[in-house]
Amino acid sequence: MQVVTSQHPRSVLLGAQAAQLGLPVCDHYCGVMPRMLKSLALQRELRDAYGACVFDVTLDCEDGAPVGGEVAHAQAIADLLNDQQPAKAGLRVGVRLHALSADGHFESDARIILSVAAGQLAYVMIPKVESVADVDTACAVIDAAAVTTDNVFQRRVLPVHVLIESPAAVQQVHAIAAHPRVQSVSFGVMDFISSHGGAIPDSAMTVAGQFSHPLVVRAKIEIASACHAAGKVPSHCVVTEFKNTEALRQAAKQASQSLGYTRMWSIHPDQIRPIIESFSPDPMAVEHAGRVIDAAIAANWAPVSVDDQLHDRASYRYYWQVIERAHATGVAIPSSLQTFFKWSIS
Repeated sequence: MQVVTSQHPRSVLLGAQAAQLGLPVCDHYCGVMPRMLKSLALQRELRDAYGACVFDVTLDCEDGAPVGGEVAHAQAIADLLNDQQPAKAGLRVGVRLHALSADGHFESDARIILSVAAGQLAYVMIPKVESVADVDTACAVIDAAAVTTDNVFQRRVLPVHVLIESPAAVQQVHAIAAHPRVQSVSFGVMDFISSHGGAIPDSAMTVAGQFSHPLVVRAKIEIASACHAAGKVPSHCVVTEFKNTEALRQAAKQASQSLGYTRMWSIHPDQIRPIIESFSPDPMAVEHAGRVIDAAIAANWAPVSVDDQLHDRASYRYYWQVIERAHATGVAIPSSLQTFFKWSIS
């Protein structure tokens, strides 16, 4: 069915959320140069295979830099960004800076990297955020450093992703997620557990424990709820058992289908494809969603019947999001809807 409409489905169905960026479902972290190079190469490879940038790469200063080598590490990342030019290739790369409390390393990272390579970044990750005030402070530093000299000298306003890693931060997460610069909120399960003074056993760090310990599960739910209330992207924590692919798949399914997460961290290249696949909609669900949206467009978004079931804008919204998720994960979408992913929405 060939459908024609002058309005993009996001504009019709999602209202104020229409302008928000749909992020890739996988956020891959790497901090050692060989891993960073391998990850950037894999990102290009999968972009070519899937027809879309299906995972982000976050270059890591916080855990990637050796003690005493923080400045050299930040400089290496800046040089890598300018050498690889990911933004010009249509790829999404971010950087995780040191925490605000890390003896001036946050400011140093920002100055070294953002003053020369802000134009190549899609976002900046801020770890160990405790409050809205932390976000404001971090954004002020980022904004002072982030410039681009492509044709004209101008400030680059970068989205920020934040990492919630303590019970105090979980208490503040609704306010943090609502901050206008925050695009995504992640959960740092290891630091969260460590911040409880031994009250949570280390078994909660395992793939099974992090889905069963009440305090850990509660924190995950709070973060996901805060993100959905503010229209932001909740990003699920790592699975450290990187060689156990089946455990990773189960964790990704639980995160996406039971806890409301739409994105997940990867810390090893072998985790990337299983995460993308686990967050992808079933092709039959995509086919059904396409038929519903086609019928809706043909009816100018009035109620319709598809397979003897009534649909209106409430269900259209859901099925359009299935189509968006399919596109973001490289699942084939109906040809009639492909044109909408070439539109620019302001």
